[in-house]
Amino acid sequence: MELLVYLNGDLIPRSQAKLSPFDHGFLYGYGLFETMRAYGGSIFRLDRHLARLRQSSEVLGIAPRLTSFNLRRACYDVLQSNKLVEARLRLTVSAGEGDIIPDLATSSGVTVFIVAQKLVPLPPEKYEQGFNTILSSLRRNSQSPLSRLKSTCYLESVLARQEARSAGADEALLLNEQGLLAEGSANNIFLVSSGTLVTPPVESGVLSGITREAILELSQCSGIEVVEGEVELGELVKAKEAFLTNSILEVMPLTRFDDRPIGSARPGVLTQRLMSAYRALVKKET
Repeated sequence: MELLVYLNGDLIPRSQAKLSPFDHGFLYGYGLFETMRAYGGSIFRLDRHLARLRQSSEVLGIAPRLTSFNLRRACYDVLQSNKLVEARLRLTVSAGEGDIIPDLATSSGVTVFIVAQKLVPLPPEKYEQGFNTILSSLRRNSQSPLSRLKSTCYLESVLARQEARSAGADEALLLNEQGLLAEGSANNIFLVSSGTLVTPPVESGVLSGITREAILELSQCSGIEVVEGEVELGELVKAKEAFLTNSILEVMPLTRFDDRPIGSARPGVLTQRLMSAYRALVKKET
């Protein structure tokens, strides 16, 4: 059976999904997206993903164009029509078709596209081994509003990930223009230092990840001291443990940086504790 996708209110076969070459999402990357994970047919924290999307759409000036779409229902329609239980979903919205000049006023509609695919998680052995990371040559701009949006202008992250692949690493970490640690190409980063959980603040050019938010909540509820503060790269090298977070990976131990071990080069005690707590939270909410 061919995969069904959602495009502007309709569920259609993937082969029939067509976008205009004049879509400003294609011409200028004028759009947003959310990546979500479904467990047992339930999309984890969908409402928070949609809230972030709507807030970002206000920044882009396309929020009024989305009011006629029931995005929550559409996400579940895609999931259920494809009979998916464990899945990865991507919701993309753009400013729609317009003129070839970079002017939002030339477009009046919006493009809404949703696709879901079966998700096969990384094997448990990978979580036991952890990720090996490198430092990207690219930089996040903490002064740009784009650093706070999950925008379809994603080239910076794609290039950083290509750097990691070329180096034989799992992921690339990015500094901001001030030389401070920001995040991974597609994930947030946490460090453990002297028993304290440390993560760069949004002001460092960091996307406020949904999984990041969950880890902060779990830590506070568990009495784990958390600091959102500027992080020097040297602090990562000296950290006792570290991990990365996003909706698909959940909590991934970060055990090596530039082929140097972080801590014992194995998942740390606090990391493992939060991995378990996160999975318990997912089970509870889904």
